[in-house]
Amino acid sequence: MNIKLALCVGAGGFIGSIARYLLSKYIFNQVGNTFPWATLSVNLVGCFLIGLLIGWFARSETLSAEIRMFLMVGFCGGFTTFSTFASESLQLLRSGEGFSFFMYAAISVVCGIALTALGSYITLYSRNG
Repeated sequence: MNIKLALCVGAGGFIGSIARYLLSKYIFNQVGNTFPWATLSVNLVGCFLIGLLIGWFARSETLSAEIRMFLMVGFCGGFTTFSTFASESLQLLRSGEGFSFFMYAAISVVCGIALTALGSYITLYSRNG
């Protein structure tokens, strides 16, 4: 086991988790809890960010494994949250909010993949990326 890489992942996860908490709290305070906007927003931002990183790393061979692990596995892994998405989806179903559940799941998956692809495209094909 490479302890240096593990520490990079841990440090990135620590920062990503705090960033998720702060952004989620801000969004929750702005729009409330009638729909899981905070988790949706954080996860979509995270998808776009990991897409940017995928493209950036594909273009740059000089970035170390430590930086890659810190940003992608650590920060993005700590920033986004599938378990909260799953929990909130189940809560919507249990409360009889079938349409909200469908919209939340569809937007999360479809837009998440689209934003990851967009971020990757931007950094792979931009002139200065």
